[in-house]
Amino acid sequence: MSIAVSDTAFHVIDLETRLPFHFGTVEVTVIPKVFLRVDAIVDGTHQEGTAMGGLIPGWFFKDPEMGVETGYRRMIEVFRSAATIARDLPPEPTPFDFWRSLYDGQRSWAADTDHAPLLWSYGVSLVEQALIDAVCRARGTTFGEAVRENELGIDLGSVYDELASYEPMDLLPAEPNRSTAIRHTVGLDDPLTSADVSGERPDDGLPVTLAEYVRADGVDHFKIKLSADRERDASRLARIADVLADEGVEEYRCTVDANEGYDSAAAFRRQWESHADDSGLADLFDRLTYVEQPLPRDEAFTPETRDVFTGWDDAPPIIIDESDGTVDDAGRALTYGYAGTSHKNCKGVFKGLVNACLVAHRNRTDDDREYVISAEDLTTVGPVELLQDLAVTATIGADHVERNGHHYFCGLRALPKEVQEDVLTAHGDLYRRENDDGGFPTLDVEDGRVELGTTVDAPFGVAFSPDLSQFTPLDEWLADGPV
Repeated sequence: MSIAVSDTAFHVIDLETRLPFHFGTVEVTVIPKVFLRVDAIVDGTHQEGTAMGGLIPGWFFKDPEMGVETGYRRMIEVFRSAATIARDLPPEPTPFDFWRSLYDGQRSWAADTDHAPLLWSYGVSLVEQALIDAVCRARGTTFGEAVRENELGIDLGSVYDELASYEPMDLLPAEPNRSTAIRHTVGLDDPLTSADVSGERPDDGLPVTLAEYVRADGVDHFKIKLSADRERDASRLARIADVLADEGVEEYRCTVDANEGYDSAAAFRRQWESHADDSGLADLFDRLTYVEQPLPRDEAFTPETRDVFTGWDDAPPIIIDESDGTVDDAGRALTYGYAGTSHKNCKGVFKGLVNACLVAHRNRTDDDREYVISAEDLTTVGPVELLQDLAVTATIGADHVERNGHHYFCGLRALPKEVQEDVLTAHGDLYRRENDDGGFPTLDVEDGRVELGTTVDAPFGVAFSPDLSQFTPLDEWLADGPV
């Protein structure tokens, strides 16, 4: 095989949220979504591929002083750099080899900037996703088949020596999941019951409160945000447990996300042990599976953190998320006492696959610890971004995934009608009309699950190729001034 990229093009659509979205004290009501179309040359034949990502500076920077427009432009800078490097690279024998060359080139470029790995690698992953889409289309295969047969050329040993003797199919499930549970995120300010709703409700007929999602969608997996304020979190956790009990949700699973809220590993341990000793939280803690990113990025890998986490015998499984910036940070995290990491396509598809293989290998060979590869992503939406991410999480065997794009956005109502109809036609198991009278597509969650059949049977999640001319070219969007 020979892989190259001859051309790239970016388009943008601004999506208004149906409910405010918060990063700390910053309230977000619009999230621009960026489409990338690449013209790949696969074995001498041109094939287009598409990827989609979101401009969410608050997660990448965690800088309350940074203006939103500045954050947008810095993110666009890394996207454009990765696209330029991809066009300039010579042909590589496999998609994986092309990705490694692109990754190395972007890392060299970023060395002369103040862009952190979590950010500059997002540019790499956007190109990577579009390239994988093109390769799967050119070869007439699905993503799951391409991974299992290793048509993508994944070299596990080039990242972790302990995986050198394995192919992906040796460590990943034999087949992708054809359905998955939705893990509903309960944000710090999200209303739990109708009594908590302030102001006007959205006029779209979709649920707003936790209780409404339980009734409408039957969700029984939850991701609960922590504030790192002991009393506030204890009260919030207890109330969530009460609401779930009142709604008759008895057998549920939950995770908690601290979003870098604790100053140190010792501070996190003290507060966690206080919660664990609280009899009012016992039922919820019995259903808790892991804790996500409790420490700031610059505290995640310190000697103190390693001492606390490796010496904490009854610690919950703790995983990294925002600290997972470079290709081998998951392996590094394991040496610091973490249990694993999260997968998000924005952090890299190949990286996520390698991490899933690492976790599977450790779970087979180490009986003393539980290792975790989770599936997270709060604001992914169709017609491309959500489906490609689900294709990956299905392939690595994630049995529940964080998904709240259908909570923050009004389904796909903001997209052009042609795209809405394409989604419903091609992916009628994953999406449904909001009503029978020509309503907009929204995620079809039944008994807390979504069906993935058409997603895993598509080349890379998406069965059709959206017409990007319906969206705003990036240069035009920038000239008009990002919202």
